[in-house]
Amino acid sequence: MVLKVREVGNSLGVLLPAEVTEKLRVGPGDRIFVTETPGGFELSAYDPDFAETMGVAENVMRRYRNTLRELGK
Repeated sequence: MVLKVREVGNSLGVLLPAEVTEKLRVGPGDRIFVTETPGGFELSAYDPDFAETMGVAENVMRRYRNTLRELGK
């Protein structure tokens, strides 16, 4: 698929076709992350920083499961 770069005000932008936004599961206002790979660039709705933060949170919740249960009462 080839996309055309267009001027949007003082910036440049690319319009994503509906089939791409459906596959990415994104809509107006959502963020898309660009990751450089050896083969080029990858667009993704996946936020690596958020995933790392959630991994830390899950570890804390697992370690302090009983404490959090008591606090929730």
